[in-house]
Amino acid sequence: MILSLVVFVVIVALSIPAAMVFIPLAVVTGDVGPLYAVTCWIVNVGYRVAGIRIRVEGRENVPAGQACIFMANHLSNLDPPALIARIPGRTAAFAKRSVFKLPVFGYCLKLGEFIPVDRTGSVTGAQASVATAQRLLAKGLHITTFVEGMRSKDGRLLPFKKGPFYLAMQTGAPCIPVSIYGTETMMAKGSFGIRPGTAHIVFHEPIIPANFANRDDLMRAVREAIASGLPEWMRA
Repeated sequence: MILSLVVFVVIVALSIPAAMVFIPLAVVTGDVGPLYAVTCWIVNVGYRVAGIRIRVEGRENVPAGQACIFMANHLSNLDPPALIARIPGRTAAFAKRSVFKLPVFGYCLKLGEFIPVDRTGSVTGAQASVATAQRLLAKGLHITTFVEGMRSKDGRLLPFKKGPFYLAMQTGAPCIPVSIYGTETMMAKGSFGIRPGTAHIVFHEPIIPANFANRDDLMRAVREAIASGLPEWMRA
Protein backbone atom coordinates (compact mmCIF):
# COMPACT_ATOMS: atom_id res chain seq x y z
CA MET A 1 0.00 0.00 0.00
CA ILE A 2 2.95 2.35 0.57
CA LEU A 3 3.91 2.05 -3.10
CA SER A 4 0.32 2.79 -4.13
CA LEU A 5 0.34 5.91 -1.95
CA VAL A 6 3.62 7.12 -3.45
CA VAL A 7 2.27 6.62 -6.99
CA PHE A 8 -0.93 8.48 -6.08
CA VAL A 9 1.00 11.42 -4.64
CA VAL A 10 3.25 11.64 -7.71
CA ILE A 11 0.30 11.56 -10.12
CA VAL A 12 -1.61 14.20 -8.14
CA ALA A 13 1.49 16.43 -7.91
CA LEU A 14 1.90 16.30 -11.69
CA SER A 15 -1.80 16.46 -12.51
CA ILE A 16 -2.67 19.66 -10.65
CA PRO A 17 -0.36 22.04 -12.59
CA ALA A 18 -1.07 20.15 -15.83
CA ALA A 19 -4.82 20.56 -15.31
CA MET A 20 -4.43 24.27 -14.57
CA VAL A 21 -2.64 24.80 -17.89
CA PHE A 22 -4.03 22.25 -20.33
CA ILE A 23 -7.73 22.13 -19.42
CA PRO A 24 -8.24 25.89 -20.06
CA LEU A 25 -6.11 25.54 -23.21
CA ALA A 26 -8.37 22.75 -24.48
CA VAL A 27 -11.50 24.76 -23.71
CA VAL A 28 -10.23 27.94 -25.40
CA THR A 29 -8.68 26.33 -28.48
CA GLY A 30 -11.02 23.37 -28.88
CA ASP A 31 -7.94 21.17 -29.27
CA VAL A 32 -7.75 18.42 -26.66
CA GLY A 33 -4.53 16.99 -28.15
CA PRO A 34 -2.07 18.66 -25.73
CA LEU A 35 -4.20 17.63 -22.71
CA TYR A 36 -4.36 14.06 -24.03
CA ALA A 37 -0.59 13.95 -24.59
CA VAL A 38 0.33 15.30 -21.15
CA THR A 39 -2.12 12.90 -19.50
CA CYS A 40 -0.45 9.95 -21.24
CA TRP A 41 2.93 11.26 -20.10
CA ILE A 42 1.75 11.49 -16.48
CA VAL A 43 0.42 7.94 -16.69
CA ASN A 44 3.77 6.69 -17.95
CA VAL A 45 5.59 8.48 -15.12
CA GLY A 46 3.24 6.84 -12.63
CA TYR A 47 4.01 3.40 -14.01
CA ARG A 48 7.76 4.02 -13.83
CA VAL A 49 7.46 5.16 -10.19
CA ALA A 50 5.48 1.99 -9.47
CA GLY A 51 8.23 -0.16 -10.97
CA ILE A 52 5.93 -1.39 -13.71
CA ARG A 53 7.55 -2.15 -17.05
CA ILE A 54 5.33 -2.37 -20.11
CA ARG A 55 6.37 -4.49 -23.04
CA VAL A 56 4.51 -3.82 -26.29
CA GLU A 57 4.40 -6.15 -29.27
CA GLY A 58 2.77 -5.76 -32.67
CA ARG A 59 2.13 -2.01 -32.71
CA GLU A 60 3.16 -2.11 -36.37
CA ASN A 61 -0.09 -4.03 -36.99
CA VAL A 62 -2.15 -0.86 -36.40
CA PRO A 63 -2.98 0.64 -39.82
CA ALA A 64 -1.80 4.24 -40.17
CA GLY A 65 -4.34 6.98 -40.82
CA GLN A 66 -7.41 4.82 -40.19
CA ALA A 67 -9.80 4.85 -37.26
CA CYS A 68 -9.91 1.43 -35.60
CA ILE A 69 -11.73 -0.32 -32.78
CA PHE A 70 -9.28 -1.72 -30.22
CA MET A 71 -10.73 -4.75 -28.43
CA ALA A 72 -8.86 -5.96 -25.34
CA ASN A 73 -9.28 -8.37 -22.46
CA HIS A 74 -9.45 -6.85 -18.98
CA LEU A 75 -7.59 -7.98 -15.85
CA SER A 76 -6.88 -4.91 -13.74
CA ASN A 77 -7.51 -1.19 -13.29
CA LEU A 78 -3.98 -0.80 -14.61
CA ASP A 79 -5.10 -1.95 -18.08
CA PRO A 80 -6.96 1.09 -19.49
CA PRO A 81 -4.29 3.77 -18.86
CA ALA A 82 -1.49 1.41 -19.93
CA LEU A 83 -3.22 0.52 -23.19
CA ILE A 84 -4.63 3.94 -24.09
CA ALA A 85 -1.23 5.62 -23.62
CA ARG A 86 0.27 3.20 -26.16
CA ILE A 87 -2.29 3.37 -28.94
CA PRO A 88 -0.97 5.35 -31.91
CA GLY A 89 -2.96 8.55 -32.35
CA ARG A 90 -5.86 9.47 -30.09
CA THR A 91 -8.55 7.13 -28.85
CA ALA A 92 -11.83 7.53 -27.06
CA ALA A 93 -13.02 4.71 -24.83
CA PHE A 94 -16.14 3.47 -23.12
CA ALA A 95 -16.29 4.29 -19.39
CA LYS A 96 -18.85 3.88 -16.62
CA ARG A 97 -21.19 6.86 -16.48
CA SER A 98 -20.50 7.31 -12.76
CA VAL A 99 -16.83 8.10 -13.48
CA PHE A 100 -17.89 11.19 -15.42
CA LYS A 101 -19.24 12.68 -12.18
CA LEU A 102 -15.78 12.79 -10.57
CA PRO A 103 -14.39 16.33 -10.19
CA VAL A 104 -11.79 17.35 -12.80
CA PHE A 105 -11.16 13.77 -13.97
CA GLY A 106 -14.72 13.39 -15.21
CA TYR A 107 -14.50 16.74 -16.98
CA CYS A 108 -11.27 15.62 -18.69
CA LEU A 109 -13.04 12.49 -19.90
CA LYS A 110 -15.75 14.67 -21.43
CA LEU A 111 -13.18 16.88 -23.12
CA GLY A 112 -11.47 13.75 -24.43
CA GLU A 113 -14.82 12.57 -25.86
CA PHE A 114 -14.85 9.37 -23.85
CA ILE A 115 -18.17 7.56 -24.06
CA PRO A 116 -20.38 7.08 -20.98
CA VAL A 117 -21.90 3.62 -20.58
CA ASP A 118 -24.82 2.63 -18.38
CA ARG A 119 -24.42 -0.65 -16.49
CA THR A 120 -28.20 -0.97 -16.12
CA GLY A 121 -28.64 -2.95 -19.32
CA SER A 122 -30.78 -0.21 -20.83
CA VAL A 123 -31.29 -0.74 -24.58
CA THR A 124 -31.72 3.00 -25.10
CA GLY A 125 -28.49 3.74 -23.25
CA ALA A 126 -26.58 1.12 -25.24
CA GLN A 127 -27.89 2.52 -28.52
CA ALA A 128 -26.84 6.02 -27.50
CA SER A 129 -23.32 4.83 -26.63
CA VAL A 130 -22.98 3.05 -29.97
CA ALA A 131 -24.25 6.12 -31.84
CA THR A 132 -21.65 8.29 -30.09
CA ALA A 133 -18.90 5.81 -30.95
CA GLN A 134 -20.00 5.79 -34.59
CA ARG A 135 -19.75 9.59 -34.71
CA LEU A 136 -16.26 9.55 -33.20
CA LEU A 137 -15.02 6.89 -35.63
CA ALA A 138 -16.34 9.03 -38.48
CA LYS A 139 -14.24 11.91 -37.10
CA GLY A 140 -11.14 9.73 -37.28
CA LEU A 141 -10.80 8.84 -33.59
CA HIS A 142 -10.06 5.30 -32.50
CA ILE A 143 -12.42 3.56 -30.09
CA THR A 144 -11.08 1.36 -27.28
CA THR A 145 -13.25 -1.21 -25.55
CA PHE A 146 -12.66 -4.02 -23.06
CA VAL A 147 -14.88 -6.63 -24.63
CA GLU A 148 -15.53 -8.73 -21.51
CA GLY A 149 -17.35 -5.74 -20.00
CA MET A 150 -15.64 -6.23 -16.62
CA ARG A 151 -12.37 -7.30 -15.07
CA SER A 152 -11.70 -11.00 -14.84
CA LYS A 153 -11.46 -12.17 -11.21
CA ASP A 154 -9.02 -15.00 -11.91
CA GLY A 155 -7.35 -13.87 -15.14
CA ARG A 156 -9.24 -16.28 -17.38
CA LEU A 157 -10.97 -14.89 -20.45
CA LEU A 158 -14.66 -14.15 -19.82
CA PRO A 159 -17.55 -14.20 -22.32
CA PHE A 160 -17.62 -11.13 -24.57
CA LYS A 161 -20.30 -8.46 -24.72
CA LYS A 162 -22.00 -8.11 -28.09
CA GLY A 163 -22.21 -4.30 -28.24
CA PRO A 164 -18.68 -3.65 -29.57
CA PHE A 165 -19.23 -6.17 -32.35
CA TYR A 166 -22.51 -4.55 -33.33
CA LEU A 167 -20.56 -1.28 -33.57
CA ALA A 168 -17.90 -2.95 -35.72
CA MET A 169 -20.42 -4.48 -38.12
CA GLN A 170 -22.28 -1.16 -38.41
CA THR A 171 -19.20 0.93 -39.15
CA GLY A 172 -16.91 -1.56 -40.87
CA ALA A 173 -13.98 -0.16 -38.86
CA PRO A 174 -11.00 -2.53 -38.55
CA CYS A 175 -10.94 -4.39 -35.23
CA ILE A 176 -7.55 -4.60 -33.51
CA PRO A 177 -7.55 -7.46 -30.97
CA VAL A 178 -5.30 -6.70 -27.99
CA SER A 179 -4.00 -9.25 -25.48
CA ILE A 180 -3.02 -7.97 -22.02
CA TYR A 181 -1.41 -10.05 -19.31
CA GLY A 182 0.81 -9.52 -16.30
CA THR A 183 -1.35 -6.83 -14.71
CA GLU A 184 -3.39 -9.48 -12.87
CA THR A 185 -0.47 -9.92 -10.44
CA MET A 186 0.22 -6.19 -10.02
CA MET A 187 -3.24 -4.90 -9.14
CA ALA A 188 -5.86 -7.61 -8.97
CA LYS A 189 -9.59 -6.98 -9.00
CA GLY A 190 -10.74 -5.76 -5.58
CA SER A 191 -7.27 -4.60 -4.55
CA PHE A 192 -5.85 -1.07 -4.30
CA GLY A 193 -2.30 -2.28 -3.77
CA ILE A 194 0.21 -2.02 -6.62
CA ARG A 195 3.11 -4.40 -7.11
CA PRO A 196 6.07 -3.92 -9.47
CA GLY A 197 6.29 -6.22 -12.46
CA THR A 198 6.04 -6.46 -16.23
CA ALA A 199 2.82 -5.90 -18.14
CA HIS A 200 2.50 -7.24 -21.67
CA ILE A 201 0.39 -5.63 -24.40
CA VAL A 202 0.11 -7.45 -27.73
CA PHE A 203 -1.52 -5.77 -30.75
CA HIS A 204 -2.74 -8.33 -33.28
CA GLU A 205 -3.35 -7.92 -36.99
CA PRO A 206 -6.56 -6.08 -37.98
CA ILE A 207 -9.73 -8.10 -38.40
CA ILE A 208 -12.08 -6.64 -41.02
CA PRO A 209 -15.80 -6.92 -40.15
CA ALA A 210 -16.85 -7.07 -43.82
CA ASN A 211 -15.16 -10.47 -44.05
CA PHE A 212 -17.70 -12.01 -41.67
CA ALA A 213 -21.34 -12.95 -42.21
CA ASN A 214 -22.48 -11.79 -38.78
CA ARG A 215 -21.26 -10.39 -35.49
CA ASP A 216 -21.05 -13.80 -33.81
CA ASP A 217 -18.51 -14.95 -36.39
CA LEU A 218 -16.59 -11.69 -35.93
CA MET A 219 -16.67 -12.16 -32.15
CA ARG A 220 -15.24 -15.66 -32.44
CA ALA A 221 -12.38 -14.42 -34.63
CA VAL A 222 -11.52 -11.61 -32.22
CA ARG A 223 -11.67 -13.98 -29.24
CA GLU A 224 -9.32 -16.43 -30.93
CA ALA A 225 -6.86 -13.62 -31.69
CA ILE A 226 -6.90 -12.26 -28.13
CA ALA A 227 -6.55 -15.76 -26.67
CA SER A 228 -3.60 -16.51 -28.92
CA GLY A 229 -1.57 -13.78 -27.23
CA LEU A 230 -2.34 -14.87 -23.66
CA PRO A 231 -0.68 -17.51 -21.49
CA GLU A 232 -2.35 -20.90 -21.91
CA TRP A 233 -4.07 -20.83 -18.50
CA MET A 234 -5.91 -17.60 -19.35
CA ARG A 235 -7.55 -18.93 -22.50
CA ALA A 236 -10.50 -20.66 -20.85
